Amino acid sequence: MKSFRKELFFNTKSKVEFINITDEVEKTLKESSIKEGLCLVNAMHITASVFINDNESGLHEDYKLWLEKLAPHSPISQYLHNRTGEDNGDAHLKRQIMGREVVVAITNGKLDFGPWEQIFYGEFDGQRKKRVLIKIIGE
Repeated sequence: MKSFRKELFFNTKSKVEFINITDEVEKTLKESSIKEGLCLVNAMHITASVFINDNESGLHEDYKLWLEKLAPHSPISQYLHNRTGEDNGDAHLKRQIMGREVVVAITNGKLDFGPWEQIFYGEFDGQRKKRVLIKIIGE
């Protein structure tokens, strides 16, 4: 069995942002030359997420609105975490809801997706450098 590892780096313009990383993951799969196996994609920061869903802008805006209702940024005093001097307690909760990673099967050298599925990086405390790990294992 082989393994292949690559990191992607992000510095988002907004505090909350969703970035379609499907093409980058597919390029990494080609680089790996693995034809059958599994591809793990995970956020390497506690206030960011990786998830799979449809690449539809209305859905992404719905996510932002829904997450803000579940874990509003303000007032920052509502989060005990922010007593440490941080102001990102909400971002930790949003990440927990959206998830840390995804695993996609690799079949015949391609990501084995269902209809409309694509991979996204979700940022909830942006405007600074963050990264995503891609780890591919198989043959």
